[in-house]
Amino acid sequence: MSRKVKAAAIQMRCSNNVGDNIKKADEMTREAVKKGANIILLPELFERQYFCQERRYEYYAYAQSVQENDAVQHFTQTAKELGVVIIVSFYEKNINVLYNTVTVIDADGSNLGIYRKTHIPDDHYYQEKFYFTPGNTGFKVFNTRFGNIGIGICWDQWFPETARALAVNGAEILFYPTAIGSEPILECDSMPHWRRCMQGHAGCNLVPVVAANRIGIETVDPCEANGGQKSSLKFYGSSFITDNTGEVICEAERDTEEVLVAQFDLDEYMTDRLSWGLFRDRRPEIYN
Repeated sequence: MSRKVKAAAIQMRCSNNVGDNIKKADEMTREAVKKGANIILLPELFERQYFCQERRYEYYAYAQSVQENDAVQHFTQTAKELGVVIIVSFYEKNINVLYNTVTVIDADGSNLGIYRKTHIPDDHYYQEKFYFTPGNTGFKVFNTRFGNIGIGICWDQWFPETARALAVNGAEILFYPTAIGSEPILECDSMPHWRRCMQGHAGCNLVPVVAANRIGIETVDPCEANGGQKSSLKFYGSSFITDNTGEVICEAERDTEEVLVAQFDLDEYMTDRLSWGLFRDRRPEIYN
């Protein structure tokens, strides 16, 4: 007997209308379920366009508590209705502190808890330190109806420690909600590098990886509130799913909205991890 589960990555274009984005994400979630998906990953901060491209104090008002957030409340009902697990990214307000957060909603509609993004970037047009405090939850594994899952948020995916900590703590699948695209200052296409990093996480830990990105060009117009900044980012999609050796088994295009679904045999992958001895032979006492 084996535990087989299907995971989905949702790749979508985001507008500045929260209701429209939630509606689209819901429609694509239902499409994933029709394809057999049990666990659905939505992109990072999908409720809006990527507001971290500019610094504006009034955007702090976008943050809501997990109990109040529009997307969390909506997908709590969707998960319960469809009997699936949904990973929801949102801008969290916790009293006086703001975080880049995901919550995991189990197949009965219960909230299994939150993970707060650990690594916060501060680069040209990815100005997240202005909006988010580094997370304080540590790397958490969520025991869902369909398996134990670990989550890193976007910049977390560039750090091997994220994946290893989650795998050591029992994650059977790694999920990375993402908002990544062009690098106007560096003038490079980071997509292949971005993808290879996560393929390596899968291969080194013998767990599959699911990454969901957004698409589209998002533009900032100059105004007094942002100091006259004019810029744009082109989000390059390319969402993908790997097997437990890091091989890409399905992938999206750079500029189309897509629903990716792949099946994993979690018991087979557990056998692989034991057979390879990667966790048996670790020497954490000498790594520092």
